[in-house]
Amino acid sequence: MREYFKIAWRNIWRNRRRTLITVASVFFALFLALLMRSMQIGSYGYMIESAVKNSTGYLQVHEKGYWNDKSIDNTLEYTSELEHKIQATENVKDIIPRLESFALISSGKQTKGVAVIGTIPGVEDKVSGLKGRIIDGHYLNDRENGVLIAEGLANYLQVKVNDSVVLLGQGYHGVTAAAELPVLGIIRFLQPDMNNQMVYMELGKAQDFYSSPGRLTSVSIMLDDPDKYMRTAAQLERIDPDNLEALTWKTMLSELVNYIEGDTISGLFMLAILYVVVGFGILGTILMMTMERRKEFGIMVAVGMKRIKLSAILLIESLVIGIAGIISGVVISMPVIYYFHLHPIRFTGDAAQAYLEYNMEPIMPTAFEPGFFITQSLVVIIMTLVAALYPVIVISRLKVVNAIKGK
Repeated sequence: MREYFKIAWRNIWRNRRRTLITVASVFFALFLALLMRSMQIGSYGYMIESAVKNSTGYLQVHEKGYWNDKSIDNTLEYTSELEHKIQATENVKDIIPRLESFALISSGKQTKGVAVIGTIPGVEDKVSGLKGRIIDGHYLNDRENGVLIAEGLANYLQVKVNDSVVLLGQGYHGVTAAAELPVLGIIRFLQPDMNNQMVYMELGKAQDFYSSPGRLTSVSIMLDDPDKYMRTAAQLERIDPDNLEALTWKTMLSELVNYIEGDTISGLFMLAILYVVVGFGILGTILMMTMERRKEFGIMVAVGMKRIKLSAILLIESLVIGIAGIISGVVISMPVIYYFHLHPIRFTGDAAQAYLEYNMEPIMPTAFEPGFFITQSLVVIIMTLVAALYPVIVISRLKVVNAIKGK
């Protein structure tokens, strides 16, 4: 076998131009495949991460039936015992208790329906970065009874920081919820719908406003390992199976899941087309290499070299060339992919609008994970080996006299 490698290595560099063309074919195949796949996986990961941080979390614990009937009457009692059990569950990283409902907000002659979220300021900022969205005023705290309102809503109501707004809604079990509260800060969301209707309050103040002390509509949960969300959801449901349910982000963000599934199919289809084109490119270079060497093969068989030995040498040549192309493809693509991982591509136009609809910044970071580097490398090496079967078939059917004569 060592002798085979030695002969194959000499054959590879006997015609440098031919070898470099073949290596370049493999290199471009892998480079384009890695770049395309990293963009696709990176965009999905970013979309999921942004959606769960800004809204649902990877999991949510509700009172049974709340998700189908989002009424403040269908809230859960949040005790210290329940908090401890949720926090002690394996794979749970952070929990975000929230009380969410609706109300009318008014200032002067302007009135509008809004979504009100009561949350713990420090925890909310840690997970969703809400504090970083403030463009005027200051963040929520336990000392002041006030609200944060979205920028578009503030413009509609024509209010600024320290102005007062009136909130009117329905509290727990039909109790009237009404209050006049100062505007502590103004926040900006990318998604127009959220920027025109979101109001945030400190959790305790929201519970007082809706006359629901100690009650929550949901407990959003962030995970150490998001891939184990189903297992964690099952563990959470066992805490109180008669009264609580644990929903996954895939259930709560079904529109996003459908979008990703549809885009994955189209992305894989495009990747398959790329592989077909590149595969024929690799086959073409190997075909050219084989036709140029027919006379050489004929002479080697004529002087006594066994066809199986010659076929093994050609397979080794193809394997070495393929590995060289793969190594160069991985080495050159890594810094490019890593650069776009740190400095994502920014979208404009309709593509940007699609991201804004999910309250995400219109950017596409590439994924920088070992998994798809290995997967794509294996696909390309398999394509190279399949293409290398052609010279093996040619040798098995080679007519020595015709090959020597160049026919």
